[in-house]
Amino acid sequence: MARLVPWVVRAAWAILPFVAGPVLADALDGWSRTPRTVASVGLWAGWAVVLVATLVPHPVCLTLVRVLTPAGAGVSLAAAIDGHGVGPLLLWVLLLGLVFAPETGRWYVNGPAYPNERRYPLRTPGPLLLGPIALAWTVCVGGPALGALLLADRQWVMGGVVSLAAVALGFVLGRSLHTLSRRWVVFVPAGVVLHDDLALADPVLFRRPVVRGLGPAPASTDALDLTRAALGLALQLDLTDETPIVVAEPGNRAGRTVSASSVLFTPTRPGAVLAEARARRLV
Repeated sequence: MARLVPWVVRAAWAILPFVAGPVLADALDGWSRTPRTVASVGLWAGWAVVLVATLVPHPVCLTLVRVLTPAGAGVSLAAAIDGHGVGPLLLWVLLLGLVFAPETGRWYVNGPAYPNERRYPLRTPGPLLLGPIALAWTVCVGGPALGALLLADRQWVMGGVVSLAAVALGFVLGRSLHTLSRRWVVFVPAGVVLHDDLALADPVLFRRPVVRGLGPAPASTDALDLTRAALGLALQLDLTDETPIVVAEPGNRAGRTVSASSVLFTPTRPGAVLAEARARRLV
């Protein structure tokens, strides 16, 4: 089933112009010529970028897909609200569900992995879901689009200011959004690695001899919390001895070193992580 998900995403995205295209063309029909042309080119370019990204399993492509798909859905929603048809919204709901599905993330992050390792994405920190991600996404997607449309409408000063600000802020915030696609727990022959730039200054390898157990975290645990308040079931990795871990801290690039005999993390598929650990005889 997991292998079918990328193919369903590709198929749904490939037929999107036939489903959403007429509705969006109708919505743009009343615009003046130059802004309409710029908007049409932007929509086609975004569609082409995502179509290519659905073919390449890589974390960068995961970021592109998860940034641009909601943008297309938002455009179709705006067209529907303006009375140009709600038909495409059902396809967008399917696409959004697939794009943000755990199995989709797993397929993308394992693209550049070595054959003898398996990566399992981590859940997004809870506080980021309360607004920061939406704000960063709005700037990254809406800023360039607004700047281009203002310039197409010959509002040179405002369009130039918005475009320059969008490029500068988009670069910084785009890197931050991409960080969310580069967070995972990875099983390697030597043991298990936590790779999370939001929680750790450097990835940590827990070698097989020091791994004592892995399972759902008990409610009263005192393990080092690396979940960043992510929603979902947290797993606890127990160690035979205290291990130095460099925890990330805002404003401190070097991080803070702590010693812990157990750590918490929250994967998107905790059951799959436990199954992989058992298959590799880590628990």
